[in-house]
Amino acid sequence: MNANSKPALRPYLPEDSEIVAAIFVAAIEQLTADDYSEAQQEAWASAVDDDETFGAKLASQLTLIATLGGAPVGFASLQGADHIDMLYVHPDFVGQGVAATLIDALEKLAGARGVPALTVDASDNAADFFARRGYAATRRNTVTINGEWLANTSMKKTFADVAAPGADQ
Repeated sequence: MNANSKPALRPYLPEDSEIVAAIFVAAIEQLTADDYSEAQQEAWASAVDDDETFGAKLASQLTLIATLGGAPVGFASLQGADHIDMLYVHPDFVGQGVAATLIDALEKLAGARGVPALTVDASDNAADFFARRGYAATRRNTVTINGEWLANTSMKKTFADVAAPGADQ
């Protein structure tokens, strides 16, 4: 793949469930070891154990798939109008603009809908990425998944000048 190639985006399709689950697990296993224990990673990754439920969750949200050379390499989802629920990039493609492309798209979609701000509960390894993009920490959280406690940070980005739908840009 060309180093200058920009990720393409497309909507999530039900047949993406398996590859998206693989990206989810690989990202957790390979990118979060500095911030979470092995037991915490296993609990977190267990969200894909029931692939029907995981696929249904992605299908119920606005989920975008990032591709390079036609192959899925990352995904992001918007829960409701204003909450980034998931952002995962396959470890082999980190640093190639995949996450930025996905979040840019979600921010543009939210802005076009007149949403004044986006929120995210960022994992410890993703908090710096969101902070660089203008998201401010609002509180620290602890969540329990399969008996394991995991910390994350609620963050919010307010859009300075949200155009009303249909307004000239």
